[in-house]
Amino acid sequence: MSGAWATFGIDLHLQPAGPGLRRGLTDALREAVRTGRLAPGTRLPSSRSLAADLGIARNTVAEAYADLVAEGWLTARQGSGTQVAERAVPRRQDRPPRRHREPGRLPYSLIPGSPDVSAFPRAEWLKAGRRALTAAPSDALDYGDPRGRVELRTALADYLARARGVRADPDHIVICSGFAHGLRLLAEALHDDGTRTLAVESYGLDVHWNLLHRSGLRTIPLPFDELGTRTEELTASEGPRAVLLTPAHQFPLGVALRPERRAAVVEWARRSGGLVLEDDYDGEFRYDRQPVGALQDLDPEHVVHLGTTSKSLAPGLRLGWLVLPPHLTPGITRLGGALTTGVLEQLTLAEFLTSGAYDRHVRSARQRYRARRDALVEALAARAPEVRVTGIAAGLHAVLQLPPGTEETVVRAGAWQGLALHGLSRYRHPEAEPQPMDALVVGYGTPPDHAWSGTLEALCKALP
Repeated sequence: MSGAWATFGIDLHLQPAGPGLRRGLTDALREAVRTGRLAPGTRLPSSRSLAADLGIARNTVAEAYADLVAEGWLTARQGSGTQVAERAVPRRQDRPPRRHREPGRLPYSLIPGSPDVSAFPRAEWLKAGRRALTAAPSDALDYGDPRGRVELRTALADYLARARGVRADPDHIVICSGFAHGLRLLAEALHDDGTRTLAVESYGLDVHWNLLHRSGLRTIPLPFDELGTRTEELTASEGPRAVLLTPAHQFPLGVALRPERRAAVVEWARRSGGLVLEDDYDGEFRYDRQPVGALQDLDPEHVVHLGTTSKSLAPGLRLGWLVLPPHLTPGITRLGGALTTGVLEQLTLAEFLTSGAYDRHVRSARQRYRARRDALVEALAARAPEVRVTGIAAGLHAVLQLPPGTEETVVRAGAWQGLALHGLSRYRHPEAEPQPMDALVVGYGTPPDHAWSGTLEALCKALP
């Protein structure tokens, strides 16, 4: 009995505290009864047992019990011991579940970089996962090939050849946990090979530049004009040995790399022994143009094709891939590759691709995002005609060109409307030449369907 009540006291944190043991014990018992931790009718241990459990004098416990009996919290009857008095215990009001939101996060968002994750095809993904796990051999759950599961590498080789024009061999595909992981593997391999500088576009993501810097690579921004990234600086005698590009749909400005510049980049890589890292982040989504094929098709020996499911399905899947030149595959494989990517997710994506579910989802998503883009253009034409919309032939974001000097003001006005916005200047490389253009980079693919109309209304109110 004594041991049981010792455990009971610890569970309830029934520890005397305060200016005196008697008062401390009285307060602790009263609080336990008041809050319902000691329910009405609960029989308390004898003063001797509780005193032994708490390591205090028996008289202290007896006096605390007597105080609480006098106050009506406890009852004491001859032969029945001390019990918690019967009384009405106030019920806690049921509260609606809180919507957990990050501190400072606004209710509406047009931050680019994410699809509408609420539209993730959960039912189809679960079906694919069930089929994949049922069919998977037992050794699939072992450590396996650091390049990733052969089922996924084979499915990707077929899909990328058909949908993106990539020349892919499953033996030279490495699965990774998203684009950043793949870029880090490439950066480490380049650094180990003696590379110290890497060219990047003058507008892009600081997350990627910082990752390259941490790997020991200096990034050199290439100039940009209305035709896209200018590549002539790659031919400098002391120029970089590698370049990171978004040739199908430049992020964030939204233009495709011109054919003559695509050819020039590949020619530079052949002549110099350089390497082109092709970020094909949203190649599935195009609306008013023919699809722009992968740069990798022009020279698989000098172009690495990087892709992910972050825009087509959801960033949280953490699934990406590298289509590598044969000479790079062993080095990247030694760095780890798919060892950080779950086997079940790989098998599920393989099944999702081979069953046709991926194609069906992309076609459906393409229609939804096109409707959003059209609604955005129509609303701006009616309510903010001075704002020019560009970069809308493909992808999940648009560039809204603003009157000079208004970018920061509009971003602040968006926050007043509960809308998170990014200005174009946020994406400029710190060493790039400033561009005389104020603009917003609007991720119209980001909001869930139920929030789209409110998000669009908030944007229109924020614009000058």
